[in-house]
Amino acid sequence: MTTYLSTGPPRALAHRGLAVGAPENTMMAFIAAVDAGATFLETDAHATADGVAVLAHDPALDRVAGRDVVIEETLWKDLAEIDLGQDEHVPGLREALLALPDARWNIDLKSDAAVVPAVRAVVEARAVDRVLLTSFSERRRRQAQQLLPEVATGASQRIVVQALAAQRLGLHGGLARILEPVAALQVPRRAKGVEIISERSVAAFQRAGVEVHVWTINDPREMQELLDLGVDGIVTDRVDLALPLLGGR
Repeated sequence: MTTYLSTGPPRALAHRGLAVGAPENTMMAFIAAVDAGATFLETDAHATADGVAVLAHDPALDRVAGRDVVIEETLWKDLAEIDLGQDEHVPGLREALLALPDARWNIDLKSDAAVVPAVRAVVEARAVDRVLLTSFSERRRRQAQQLLPEVATGASQRIVVQALAAQRLGLHGGLARILEPVAALQVPRRAKGVEIISERSVAAFQRAGVEVHVWTINDPREMQELLDLGVDGIVTDRVDLALPLLGGR
């Protein structure tokens, strides 16, 4: 296993950087998060038409730039010229890793096309020990792990569903086997009205060998509640509010 989670929890993961006064998933937002004290940055990866891993949540730029531009249909040189606001642009993953060499990155692989370019960027930036690759897709997670066996990965949707079932049935051995390939279980507090996070479930997942990170939490009171339940990480848009709470832990 890498040293990605070698520092002690609890930890705050800056969701798309700190986009208060900065466009999300831009170098301005990531630098703002680091300046606020964040050491863990959460982001998303797509790939351009010419196979460059870039940091953006959506497959297109209509929401963030008001442009009908599909990332996978656009060359990197053209994408890099599009203004997202405040003269910020879609960052390349390799460039972002190199620009903030002390940060640890949680990277959500948003498309099948992003897997190989993202792995290549991580290798070229010599950042294997400071990234966690995750995806809702188990196929993508497994492909990334096969390409880069030493990298830390987060639980896919399939693993999360299996782990929740095993935990509720009290199948502790089965839970450990399900979670063996991953370093972290990253989940919402509840889904479809069902509570996922409780003191009991957190303890069971941790005994099975993974950290538990909850997304996306922006209310300090809820952050405090989750920390009291024993979670290892808070994924938040407001890392500036989360860090003071973690400091007391």
